[in-house]
Amino acid sequence: MADKVATGGASAAAQEIAAGYETTGAALELGTVFVDGQIESSARVRISLAMLNRHGLVAGATGTGKTKTLQNLAEQLSSAGVPVVMADIKGDLSGLSRAGESSDRTKARAAETGDDWAPTAFPVEFLSLGGDSAAIPIRATLTQFGPILLSKVLGLNDTQESTLGLIFHWADQQNLPLLDTKDLRSVIQHLTSDEGKADLKGIGGVSPATAGVILRAMVNLEAQGGEKFFGEPELDPADLMKVVDGKGVISLLELSEQQTNPMLFSTFLMWLLAELFEHLPEAGDLDKPKVVFFFDEAHLLFSDASKAFLDRIEQTVKLIRSKGVGVFFCTQLPTDIPNDVLSQLGARIQHALRAFTPDDQKALARTVKTYPTTPNYKLAEVLTWFPSRRFTLVGDGAYAAKTLLQDLDARVTFVGRLRGDAALFDPRVPAAKKGQRGRKAQKGPRVPSPKAASSKQRCIYFSCCTMLQK
Repeated sequence: MADKVATGGASAAAQEIAAGYETTGAALELGTVFVDGQIESSARVRISLAMLNRHGLVAGATGTGKTKTLQNLAEQLSSAGVPVVMADIKGDLSGLSRAGESSDRTKARAAETGDDWAPTAFPVEFLSLGGDSAAIPIRATLTQFGPILLSKVLGLNDTQESTLGLIFHWADQQNLPLLDTKDLRSVIQHLTSDEGKADLKGIGGVSPATAGVILRAMVNLEAQGGEKFFGEPELDPADLMKVVDGKGVISLLELSEQQTNPMLFSTFLMWLLAELFEHLPEAGDLDKPKVVFFFDEAHLLFSDASKAFLDRIEQTVKLIRSKGVGVFFCTQLPTDIPNDVLSQLGARIQHALRAFTPDDQKALARTVKTYPTTPNYKLAEVLTWFPSRRFTLVGDGAYAAKTLLQDLDARVTFVGRLRGDAALFDPRVPAAKKGQRGRKAQKGPRVPSPKAASSKQRCIYFSCCTMLQK
């Protein structure tokens, strides 16, 4: 372990890491430094409130604690008087509205990390994208939602998106408000009918096949309950920026009937962000953001997105900083976020990653390269580390035992069919010496037995052969 220093009793490595998170103003506490197998409670990791409008990313594999991180950030932002908008996709954030229950485990963890945790309830407003729900239903008109975002929800290709844009343009020229899906369907049916042929000439024409695709996509959206979202009264984005008794209101959007269409959910959040960008005045650098957005399952936002849609996201993320709005994307891999958007994110909270497949290994390598180098951590190991879990590995044959037992640690139990004292040899056969007669040796140099190799690596070797004999 690194040598201790006088300041606070923390190791030199912990102090060096904590120094990078020092801030003069109010900040969000993310935790403490963990280095050389020790929790250094005096070395704090934090993000300045004034820097949250530089946006951020929360990434990590399923089950590594991303939701807890989102909850932690939302609670601290609310306490600082900053409203929060977040998607409650899995329904496990609603507990923010009630004070938690203290237990021996939480007390021990708080003491270990030097946290002054206390059960606290926060002001929460539950919202739903239309539908029959106890939450407050919210809606948007198709005119305000626009053809680019609607194309993303409908899953249209570039040609179909262009055609939808022409339809919206024609409706705007005719002063025809598109309030809900019925209005849009009526306009498409008119333009593709005999009566609408003259109108088509002014906008370049609409292919009946393309119109049919758009209409079928609209029908599918309505069947999934999407028509309950589009309409009036329209949500006022200012309603998401409320403060109650000095605490920012946390607006939780639940899926309700949109469980089968999370694309609408994530795209709706993008629409909210775009609306704030259009209506909020320039604010410059503030002591704390006006509101912070969290995009959970952010890969849904970028998956199969058109260039126009990606350009709109990139422009909004780049420019909305000056409006005092912070944006955090939450996803499994940083590579889920396009490079042009990822480069705009000033903070990153990285949870553990899994590397079970060749594609996972490539994603891990790309992730490690985006971090500064440090002598205190081997990032490729840290990002795949599960310190509280044991693993059981099954290998068949001498080659598996000889190869794998060289790299395992104390958390692993290796199950093989060889006896623990089995003789193992290197498969590399020595070359014949000059002048040597007779058959060449069929075995390479002897290597440690499974039992000896496991003892050296401090892992456990379990022989199936021994078990069967007993």
